[in-house]
Amino acid sequence: MKPRKQWQQQTGIKREWRMDALRSVFLLFAVLIILKLFFIQVVQHENYAALANGQHEIFQKLYPERGQVFVHDGDSLTPVITNQQLAFVYADPRYVKDPNATVEALSPLLSFDDERKALLKTKFANTKDPYEPIQRGVTKETLDKISALKLPGIFFLMESTRLYPEANMSGQILGFLGSDKEGKQKGRYGIEGYFEKELAGSQGFLKSDRDIAGNIIAVADRSFTPAQHGSDIVLALDRTIQFKACTLLAASVKKHGADGGSIIVVEPKTGRILAMCGAPDFDPNKFGETKDANVFNNPAIFGSYEPGSIFKPITMAAAIDVGAVSPSTLFNDTGEAMVEGWPKPIRNAENKKYGMVDMTTVLEESINTGMIFSMRQMGGDIFADAVKKFGFGKKTGVELATESVGDISSMEKKSEIYRATASFGQGISVTPLQVVMAYAAIANGGVLKKPLIVDEIRVADGTVEKRSSQDITQVMSPKTSRMLGAMLVAVVENGHGKRAGVPGYYIAGKTGTAQVASESGGYELNNTIGSFAGFGPVEDPKFAMIVRIDNPRDVIWAESTAAPLFGEMARFLLQYFKVAPTRK
Repeated sequence: MKPRKQWQQQTGIKREWRMDALRSVFLLFAVLIILKLFFIQVVQHENYAALANGQHEIFQKLYPERGQVFVHDGDSLTPVITNQQLAFVYADPRYVKDPNATVEALSPLLSFDDERKALLKTKFANTKDPYEPIQRGVTKETLDKISALKLPGIFFLMESTRLYPEANMSGQILGFLGSDKEGKQKGRYGIEGYFEKELAGSQGFLKSDRDIAGNIIAVADRSFTPAQHGSDIVLALDRTIQFKACTLLAASVKKHGADGGSIIVVEPKTGRILAMCGAPDFDPNKFGETKDANVFNNPAIFGSYEPGSIFKPITMAAAIDVGAVSPSTLFNDTGEAMVEGWPKPIRNAENKKYGMVDMTTVLEESINTGMIFSMRQMGGDIFADAVKKFGFGKKTGVELATESVGDISSMEKKSEIYRATASFGQGISVTPLQVVMAYAAIANGGVLKKPLIVDEIRVADGTVEKRSSQDITQVMSPKTSRMLGAMLVAVVENGHGKRAGVPGYYIAGKTGTAQVASESGGYELNNTIGSFAGFGPVEDPKFAMIVRIDNPRDVIWAESTAAPLFGEMARFLLQYFKVAPTRK
């Protein structure tokens, strides 16, 4: 009996051990299920809530949040592109009880015209139609009023839509979010277009089996890739400077009855773009209302033009840097110069003759023949190479869509006439950004910088891609830079740039009144572009700037259009940067 009893005891112990083991397995399984449910229902609740509807074995895209764009506002950042939640109102005509009454109830809230009302009444009457879009971009206030009506068959979804708080102030820099040919939302122009990939992020996917009721089958195979939200971008723009520049530009264009204009403010030592404006501008919130699509292009980087006399300091810099001339080099101006490849003499503006003058006076009086002399002294090939070295004829690399390269191809031609006219800014085309970066190089000791419009890209995973100042090349020696800066101060003090000056400061700069080339050859009558480019204060430049006014109707010369705007903006900048006066 004892062996039998002992066997029973041993068997009982084994059974209890097995039961304990089995209970442990079930407990572990239960814990895993609970953790999985917690992960699905709490941690990834939003992702799986998006999967409430669907069909068997489908891919459903999970949409990321588009990144925001910020500008500097003192010590903080202000969003200039952000997102807002607006409603998409739609109908399921299968549940609409009274199509006519439903449309009439919605009409005053959604501003339907008679044609729209008639169409919706017809659509709502189709009881086989499961879906009919009504209106996107519905505000919460309007949505609350629609919800209060409790109309059968009327539903809504909340959608993330783009918002541009700084309307009509930076449209050409920011761009907008629009639909492509396939109806997909994509960034167009400006920052939105250039950084489409970074701002958009990447869509997520879920592949899962569902039962007949549309519910996810817990034990079915499932693969899930979450959406990656778009990156945020911090621009180099200073909100205060941008507002002031854009306001002054718009007022100046209106005052002179001009076709348009542009202004750029750059930090010479770093190449950071502190302000960039075009006029006329547009409101990205209402881009569809813009009648002329050309307004979407940023004239500061897209609108290439013959620069005229603001190009003369580039020629002079090249000639001084190779030792061909100095500020005191003398030149006898007879008022005209014969050039190979052109049957008529090239003359100065208004057919003026200046006699014996030095190179500083050549810039002060903007003498065309003096620039031809400087070009000849250094040689045409050296001049052409210097123009390329300054970055003309190629993109600056600014991170904005639709940048133009300009056109300096005429300088490759053998005849001297092409380099002669280029020496004083005719027969070539440039962009305002190319010019201001060249002047920034004159200001900072001779280093051509890459323009920086972006300071940081903040990726959704927490990493930050910082942009830093980038040198392209040394275009002149520091000595040449100082000499030319002093010559350009003389231009403002004694030449055509007096209205660009600021009392108490040494401001360097040059005017340029350029003719507009005609498509049929030659130049258009009564159509000019006035520019002023410069920097200040010359001892320690805080800014380089270019102002361009297109086809002013009241005055011709840049000294009366672009120069005064430059002077007003320069005065503001010196006060804003708290630069103490250096002269009486």
